[in-house]
Amino acid sequence: MRVVPLIVVTTLLSASAALAGQTRDDNWNRCKDTNPDLSIGGCTALIQSGQENNSNLAKAFRNRGIAYDDKGEYDRAIQDYDQSIRIDPNFAEAFSSRGSAYDDKAEFDRALEDYAQALRLNPNYEDAYVNRGVTYRKMGKYDLAIQDYDQAIRLDSTDAIAFLDRGVAYDDKSDYDHAIQDYDQALRLKPDYANAYNDRGHLYLTKGDYDRAIQDLDQAIRINPNLAIAYNNRGLAYRRKGDVDHAIQDFSDAIRTNPSYATAFNNRGYAYDTKGDYERAMADFSQVISLRPSYAAAFNSRCWDRAIVGQLQLALEDCNKSLTLSPNDANTLDSRGFAYLKLKNPDAAIADYNAVLAINPKMASSLYGRGLAERIKGDRAAADKDIAAAKTIQSDIADQFAKWGVPETNP
Repeated sequence: MRVVPLIVVTTLLSASAALAGQTRDDNWNRCKDTNPDLSIGGCTALIQSGQENNSNLAKAFRNRGIAYDDKGEYDRAIQDYDQSIRIDPNFAEAFSSRGSAYDDKAEFDRALEDYAQALRLNPNYEDAYVNRGVTYRKMGKYDLAIQDYDQAIRLDSTDAIAFLDRGVAYDDKSDYDHAIQDYDQALRLKPDYANAYNDRGHLYLTKGDYDRAIQDLDQAIRINPNLAIAYNNRGLAYRRKGDVDHAIQDFSDAIRTNPSYATAFNNRGYAYDTKGDYERAMADFSQVISLRPSYAAAFNSRCWDRAIVGQLQLALEDCNKSLTLSPNDANTLDSRGFAYLKLKNPDAAIADYNAVLAINPKMASSLYGRGLAERIKGDRAAADKDIAAAKTIQSDIADQFAKWGVPETNP
């Protein structure tokens, strides 16, 4: 897991202007800076100076590539890494960095090729093992990832990042005991490691230990008040404890910290749904859709809320879009069936509910909705059977439908 440094936003033009009259040492200091814009300006000045030998020139291109990578400009980063490798074909660090950029682009096979070359050039290159572990983990190859992290830790037993990343790999394969051991060790090595507190907190969240999750996430936020994912995870913990107001505040803080955080908008939308604040929920789901237009679940969530508030044609449009993106999704078919039920179109509702129940025969909302649709059609026996089955699965299902505007006595 590479930790992206906090970026002080400037423009390349202003960074370049600030370099006027800088010495070579000044430019090297900037080239190595964790501020991407300063780094780009300093490295560019060195590259254009015509005064650097090939070894230094390769390093300047690599450093500038890292800066572009940190800004999310992966193609420009790769161009600089390419140039660095052309100048020095034995520069293992450049191969590893280019592998990370390919990893960021989800071009995992090309990333693995670069890591392999970096390790051929330097079999003891610890960072390359860590980076390759990250790629293997993203590919779902957790055992291979763990092997690479093991090797990285053998080479440097003080690398907190390697322990953290191995913990995440164990976490991903649901080996929670080993994951906690690694998170604990990462925190022993680096007590102010906000990401380690966040990841351990998320593990406790997964295990249902919400109080310990909140304790860890409190620590993560105390150390790094701009860590959006920690606010989001703490919001989930509060929501699962039933403290919806605290959850909404945390999701809002996550969004304040990262206004493009689609997951936080989505989670806040669900929290507003829990409170029955459907207008705000729909606004959040709309924001998710603007940020992630191919996210089928957001269309389904907005479809459901629109059906509840009576925007039935718009609800159908959203459900149809969701099903285009994710065909035969049971939750969306259930939502569309509900919209058809409220439109008094029992045949269409029953068709959707039948499709849901073929996938999940125990979905109470579809059984109950089908029962109400059958009642509209006058099939009393089938209706009573479905409604009774739904109430066996979820005793308060009638109250839920009544709250959504469909009472049992008047579907």
